[in-house]
Amino acid sequence: AMSDDDQERQHFRKILAAFRHYRRYGLQQVADKLAQYNGLPERHKRLMGGNSGVPEHLARVRASIEHNAEMINLFIADANSIFDGDSPLSPCAGSEGSSSVQHQQLQVTSNDMDKVRSTIKQFARDWSLDGANERALCYEPMLREIDRLFSAENCPDRSEVRVLVPGAGLGRLAWEVARLGFSCQGNEWSLYMLFCSYFVINRCSEPNCFTLYPWVHQFCNNWSWADQLRPITFPDVSPADLPKSGSFSMAAGDFLEIYTEPEAWDCVATVFFIDTAHNIAAYVETIGRILKPGGYWINLGPLLYHFADVPGEASIELDYATLRQLVLGSGFELLTENTDIRCGYTQNEASMLRYEYRCAYFVARKPLRCGHDAE
Repeated sequence: AMSDDDQERQHFRKILAAFRHYRRYGLQQVADKLAQYNGLPERHKRLMGGNSGVPEHLARVRASIEHNAEMINLFIADANSIFDGDSPLSPCAGSEGSSSVQHQQLQVTSNDMDKVRSTIKQFARDWSLDGANERALCYEPMLREIDRLFSAENCPDRSEVRVLVPGAGLGRLAWEVARLGFSCQGNEWSLYMLFCSYFVINRCSEPNCFTLYPWVHQFCNNWSWADQLRPITFPDVSPADLPKSGSFSMAAGDFLEIYTEPEAWDCVATVFFIDTAHNIAAYVETIGRILKPGGYWINLGPLLYHFADVPGEASIELDYATLRQLVLGSGFELLTENTDIRCGYTQNEASMLRYEYRCAYFVARKPLRCGHDAE
């Protein structure tokens, strides 16, 4: 059996392999579509606008995919340095095994490609003007609440207030919290997200210096070809633009494994995160443990359980009423609750298809200890 370190290196290499496969995957998709078009009767091609229609569009799609692939090369250029040389996540640690077993396990699946494509869409949500609407719906309520709970009257020195954002994705919410002057840490498990957040935060020195085509793989529900080819520029702000006080960091790894220190955080902010659990009760328990007495948990999101229906993965799927009971039973008091915040997630504004979540939003407080209640 592989050691944990070997497994982590294997996982690391698999994610890199998926990113590197993007170009071939995308161009194959286009080649298949062109072949299907070329097989049509000439009269149908004529009716579709002949050579000024589909083939020209597919050529532009191909060029956009090539551009995305160039960007991906930049995203993964720093992969090895993201984790220190002695970290098990670093592929240079230990010897590189090249047994056939490892090569078989590096097969890139269509599921891996879905993850690469959705990571590209995360740039639109987190770091482009296209995502401003989603950020206003998802992040603004959080930021307003944190700003209010730790106002200047309550907290003269915000840099001493520690805020944790688990499931931080590409890091925008955590960055916004740090921009308010707090000490904020984002935590992310997905290497897809970590490689890309590292790039945005450490390699983007000025606003709108890079371009991506996040919708280029969406061949359906387009009003016009131009919508599929719509570029975004990122980042819409300069990531270096943080106040001198406070701090901002990203931590890689599993939320339950990393955050074990009791009473270490003043606030935990979870957006579209709690349903990524195998067992949501373990998340609630950990949040309760790591918060200081009197600390706050702010949550917003649906219950699209991440591991539901994934073969071989455990998943406990609670309804909201039971989750609410679990939160209260874990000792939290609910200060605020709104069960109808409507928002999308990496939504293509120009598409004929819109997904909308009705999210639950709540602010919960861990009680201050009474004298006899010490653990």
